[in-house]
Amino acid sequence: MANFEKRKTKEGQTVIRVRVRLKGCPVETATFKRLTDAKKWAAKIETDIRDGRHFKTAEAKRHTLAELIDRYLKDTLPGKSEVMQKPRWRHLTWWKDQIGGRLLIDVTPSLLAEYRDKLARGEDRLRSPATVVRYMAALSHAFSVAVREWEWLDDSPLRKVSKPKEPRGRVRFLSDDERKILLVACKQSKAPYLYPLVVLALSTGARRGELLGLTWGDIDLKRKVAILHQTKNDERRALPLAGHALDCVEKLAEIRRIDTNLLFPDETGKKPIEIRPAWERVLKEAGIEDFKFHDLRHSAASYLAMSGASLAEIAEVLGHKTLQMVKRYSHLSEQHTASVVSKMNEKIFGGG
Repeated sequence: MANFEKRKTKEGQTVIRVRVRLKGCPVETATFKRLTDAKKWAAKIETDIRDGRHFKTAEAKRHTLAELIDRYLKDTLPGKSEVMQKPRWRHLTWWKDQIGGRLLIDVTPSLLAEYRDKLARGEDRLRSPATVVRYMAALSHAFSVAVREWEWLDDSPLRKVSKPKEPRGRVRFLSDDERKILLVACKQSKAPYLYPLVVLALSTGARRGELLGLTWGDIDLKRKVAILHQTKNDERRALPLAGHALDCVEKLAEIRRIDTNLLFPDETGKKPIEIRPAWERVLKEAGIEDFKFHDLRHSAASYLAMSGASLAEIAEVLGHKTLQMVKRYSHLSEQHTASVVSKMNEKIFGGG
């Protein structure tokens, strides 16, 4: 309940001091010049406390966005996969540098929309919609933790900020001729691990960082699988090793270095090899344009689709949680789909 008390200031003015005391909650106090204002404030505070909103608002007035981000980086981010930590740290640091000094109560949807647009413009060149979405996703997760676990906010202000529309996913895959030329160039390269790395990428659809992070403890040649412990979505994934990819891993095992546990170590054996220079060199030698290492993953998915794999099967191989990311390959499986429909029609209507 609220208690109202008239008091005199040092200047001789009469003010109303109001106290709101509810069982099990700290006492809230405020001072007003008018009784009407004091009663309105008291009624709002009592309602907010009963509805569970008041103390979250109070926390939002005590903490800045920088404090939220610092706590997230210290307590939450280390629990994420190593693949995610570096980019998320970079994304959150950008928000901290821009508006970290603002109290959380002042971090409004309109403010976030303003800096979303600034982010898109960039310093010296435009950022792509996909990049902006990743920056927003990092901040969104930090807000969600602050709402759900720390109770610093009642809701995430970013929920009301629209994301830029991303273009349709890139589908660049190697043609049969390009694949043959590229593999020959990789085999002739002086980079010792380039060829098996590219073969594994084409065979499994794994990301470059996932493959480079493999250790011999992740390889089970009897079961013919490689286990990815550090993935983008924080879930373990088994990569089936078959055919030529399995041959490549078995050959690597025969010449395995004893001073490192990595499949693809650099000269020191302490970290994975830097493959970019050799990769760019073989692309140039093979005359393959507009192609990135990540497109080997697209190539693997495309080959799966053209071999008749369903979208669910492709998603499982690539490690996607939903089918949304693999819908870009659906057009490649049209021939397989047409064959299935044809067989169904023949069965129910007959050959005529």
